[in-house]
Amino acid sequence: MEEHVFQTIERKKVSLQIVDQIKKLITTGKLKPGYSLPPERELMKVFSVSRPTLREALNMLSTMGYLQMSQRQRTKVKSLIPGNITDPLQRMIKEDAKTSLELVEARSIIETGNAQLAAKRATEEDIAKLQHCIDEMRAKQDKESGLADADAEFHLAIAEATHNKIQVHLMFSIYHILKVKVGLCYYADKVDFIFDQHCDIVDAIRNRDEERAKEAMETHLLFVKNLLLDQLIDDSESEST
Repeated sequence: MEEHVFQTIERKKVSLQIVDQIKKLITTGKLKPGYSLPPERELMKVFSVSRPTLREALNMLSTMGYLQMSQRQRTKVKSLIPGNITDPLQRMIKEDAKTSLELVEARSIIETGNAQLAAKRATEEDIAKLQHCIDEMRAKQDKESGLADADAEFHLAIAEATHNKIQVHLMFSIYHILKVKVGLCYYADKVDFIFDQHCDIVDAIRNRDEERAKEAMETHLLFVKNLLLDQLIDDSESEST
């Protein structure tokens, strides 16, 4: 008797098919960390499923670490960098503020490479997104509020322009840890300097100048590190008085 080369058709539950589809979109980089999924009512229409089936799929993805679910906010894509790595770092920074300087150093090593790779790989769409980030920062310069968020969006956009999924998730996790400290760096008299530095980085990426992009990012992050160092010194002096 001949050995069969065919396999039994697997009948997957509809919820598992949704899981597979969303998981593939995340792992291939089409759904990026921080992305908010459409409302459940809209997803039910897209997948042509009932609410219980959709909820079952979303809960499975949440348990697997792909999604972050909240009763008050939309479901978001999580960073694939596990919390057992980022959570201890967050605690270390809270317990010892000087650790944030070390994180900025690590960030510099990663982001100079990101800028260099973005100059090589960025598409016109990527460059347009970076320019949009610059425009957003320009609009918020006078107000100062929201600058930290605009800064994060800018650096994440550079990570996306590398077209390296690991870099995107890694940068998202770093900014999640650093978001408070990044905001501290926006002193009123330093905003223009930081804005110009961002413009230099985008200009280098737009011109495909890999070495200049790397140097511009290095200059910017050294400036940020020095601002953070000044903040730590000020805080230390305030505590001692």
